[in-house]
Amino acid sequence: MDFAAFHLPTRAELNPELSQVSAVIEAAGVMSIVVAAVVATIAFLHGGLTSGDWQSALRRYRANLGRGILLGLELLVAADIIGTVAVTPSLHNLAVLGLIVLIRTFLSFSLEVEIEGRWPWAREDAKREQL
Repeated sequence: MDFAAFHLPTRAELNPELSQVSAVIEAAGVMSIVVAAVVATIAFLHGGLTSGDWQSALRRYRANLGRGILLGLELLVAADIIGTVAVTPSLHNLAVLGLIVLIRTFLSFSLEVEIEGRWPWAREDAKREQL
């Protein structure tokens, strides 16, 4: 086997591909939020119209919508990481990435609390109460 012919691509050679990967993941994040909003709205309307219990349908709607937003945020964070760290690493870009991740983490945490109706560290207490 001739290892001299083996060539690892340089960062400059990978940048266009990594930029495309980042853009695809970003588009998937946006699409997951849009699809979740449409599906959650249809489920909300169907649930409210068939059961007449709009309060319960609204709780499920908010939970379903929140889950879709959480999934989209995770994909958007992944795209930001790839776009910032892999494509254009600099101290300024890393600081911007850190701020973006901090804001999106706060949003994810807030949505999680909204969906579950309790703090994440109270998960064990909720399991014991169900027993």
